[in-house]
Amino acid sequence: MARKKRSSPMLQKAVRRAAGMNSIDPNLDVGNGLTLSAFSTLIETMRTKENAYNTALSNLDKLYSEMLQTESELGDMTEHMLMGVGTRYGKSSIEYGMAGGVPKTQRHKGLRGKPPTTRSQQPSFVADISSNGNGKKSAATS
Repeated sequence: MARKKRSSPMLQKAVRRAAGMNSIDPNLDVGNGLTLSAFSTLIETMRTKENAYNTALSNLDKLYSEMLQTESELGDMTEHMLMGVGTRYGKSSIEYGMAGGVPKTQRHKGLRGKPPTTRSQQPSFVADISSNGNGKKSAATS
């Protein structure tokens, strides 16, 4: 999706006012350096900066699209490289694991819908046989 280009309402308002002031007097000078020519110069500066900003957004959109395309190509090549290592050395080889694949011998299948449990995820029970101070032994805890 392309980024939204900017249009300045203040620039549009200034252009309308400058046109009105130009109809009063093309050489209008209201004092303190406020002249119609200085006003027109600032309007053109703003217009130039707005155009440069919108052009930069377009260039950024183009770069983003190119980056996404390259990222997609990189993902495809990554997959093909791993498949190539699997074809050359076998999917149960050490080389396949070194390339980032999971060797067939190390894959664990779980029940459908349940992730496989590892030994570290299984609960452990520890019995506490120390006394609690009044001569009675406490029960096992988990």
